[in-house]
Amino acid sequence: MRLWFSTLAQTWRAALTDKGTLLMFIIAPILYAFFYPWPYTTQELRRVPVAIVDQDHSNLARQIGRFAQASPRLDLRFVTSSEAEARRAMARREIEGYVLLPQDLKRDVLRGQGVVVPVLADGAYFLINKVVLSGFGEVIGTVSAGAELRQLQAKGASKHQAALSRSPLNLRLVPLYNKTEGYGSYVVPAVAVLIIQQLLLIGTAMWVGTWFETRRAKESLLSVWSARTVAFASLGLLSAAWFFGPVFRFFDYGYAGNVGAAALLLLPYCWAIAALGVALGALLADRERAMQALLCTSLPMAFLSGFSWPREALPPALFALGDFIPAVVGIQAFVRLNQMGATLAEVQPFTQLLLLQALGFSLLAAWALWRRARVSATSA
Repeated sequence: MRLWFSTLAQTWRAALTDKGTLLMFIIAPILYAFFYPWPYTTQELRRVPVAIVDQDHSNLARQIGRFAQASPRLDLRFVTSSEAEARRAMARREIEGYVLLPQDLKRDVLRGQGVVVPVLADGAYFLINKVVLSGFGEVIGTVSAGAELRQLQAKGASKHQAALSRSPLNLRLVPLYNKTEGYGSYVVPAVAVLIIQQLLLIGTAMWVGTWFETRRAKESLLSVWSARTVAFASLGLLSAAWFFGPVFRFFDYGYAGNVGAAALLLLPYCWAIAALGVALGALLADRERAMQALLCTSLPMAFLSGFSWPREALPPALFALGDFIPAVVGIQAFVRLNQMGATLAEVQPFTQLLLLQALGFSLLAAWALWRRARVSATSA
């Protein structure tokens, strides 16, 4: 037992005095915690530059222009009668979209005929495209509602009757978890779980790779390596506590939903990552190679995790692959616990997967250490 605690303390000391692993375990979480969420502090995209192509030149078209100017989503840059001019402005990125008000717009509206009002935006930028479409949709919807009410009143209905006739049921949208409906509150809590994994995984694999690269004492006692794995996992717990606590509170993301369950689930999560890092470090036995092998894996894991693209829409093979990655399962679990306040029973499938990963990667680490010991003994 004394050897176990001595190894634990030595591993902490070695990891925090090595410049590379110190960067991964301590400095990088601090830098990521502020520089990654900072661009999203405004949360919502507003005042997107747009234009109006007015081919009707009626007071109804001018009313649409006034409503567009008043919209907090849109920044009306100019009004023109030439669609070609608007397209050239979009190509130069002077505007991000425009609405086309067709000729005889007011005449068709007064006749009660349906009118199609096209809204065009650049679909390559999905957030900008969404704001342009929703902004003009609100403007056109408001003007259309006013025109419909006037038509109903002209047919003899009172103002109250016209309002009830047009909208007998009113819809009120209330966001449950992302109260601000901001992009930062949506993406950062999920990406933070991936950041915790990648930094812990790279730092652990680097340290273990360095240990074998320098050919220190070749002991392969599982008790010694279990102490080292606990040391690495504890550094991951420290990083997770930093993100889930002060960082989420500082940026006012959803936090403190179910602290106890999240803390409990962090134990198998960080152990699984640390064990996987030990296995990779023993297999590669090279400091630089460990970092090179892991740096390019972050983006594929982000797409497999289900927050940027639904996991249910992935091909079955990729869906199954995600069950073997701690961050993919962790994102599904910790977002539910931290932001949605789910209970431990409600994330039971993810808990079971994390426990299986912890066990499986521990066995993989034991095999990798045994294999590395045999290779070292053969080459000695």
